[in-house]
Amino acid sequence: MKNIQSQRYPICILSVSLVQVALFLIITICSSSSTLLLSAEAALIPPAKFDGFVYNKAVHGEDTIAIEAFFDPVCPDSRDAWAPLKSALQHYGSRVSLIVHPFPLPYHDNAFVTSRALHIVNSLNPSATYHTLELFFKHQEKFYNKQTHELSRATIVDQVVKLVADATGNASLSALESGFSNRKTDLMTRVSFKYGCTRGVFGTPFFFVNGFSLPDSGSAIDYKGWRNIIDPLLVAQGQKNEGAHRSFL
Repeated sequence: MKNIQSQRYPICILSVSLVQVALFLIITICSSSSTLLLSAEAALIPPAKFDGFVYNKAVHGEDTIAIEAFFDPVCPDSRDAWAPLKSALQHYGSRVSLIVHPFPLPYHDNAFVTSRALHIVNSLNPSATYHTLELFFKHQEKFYNKQTHELSRATIVDQVVKLVADATGNASLSALESGFSNRKTDLMTRVSFKYGCTRGVFGTPFFFVNGFSLPDSGSAIDYKGWRNIIDPLLVAQGQKNEGAHRSFL
């Protein structure tokens, strides 16, 4: 009995050793992959340019009222918030600027892929970025969780590409497809989400005016609401400029 045990014991030691070695290799490989991923993301933080998409190529001057909006392309409240905000921008013209930051909410299954599409379009044709956002808002229900529950990721990406091609032109179809294979666009979308987190964003739509968050985040603001927010700021600017002019005289 002792002989049998003595013969089996080394085999058990060897088996345990093999398991330990295998676990060590797995941990090492996973750690290396995580390190590479973190290094790739770290290379984009801080990003080379400010996150987000500038509306209508607006130039932010000293007295410009700066609005930042965090939108999820498949969020119904983001969709409802866009039309009144756009009307307000048209009303105020160069006195107000807007930057939209994509903020893919984790409980919207297709928020990341549609936000990534915005980054891809913006890199190909910045003038088509907002048209693409409006397309997502218009056809939003197509990408809701329930409607895409049984679809593969590849199928959803294909639907997104075909929809976005309407905004950028069918000639860019291959470029759009390549964009989803480009690691950089994936990281840029992550950076957008992380940027929102650093600003305390927890839902969409989420608005900042001149750097300060507005109350009732997560709810759309109607046109009258924007007028009530912006008009007093412009009045205050007029009073400030008038006061400065009098002190100079």
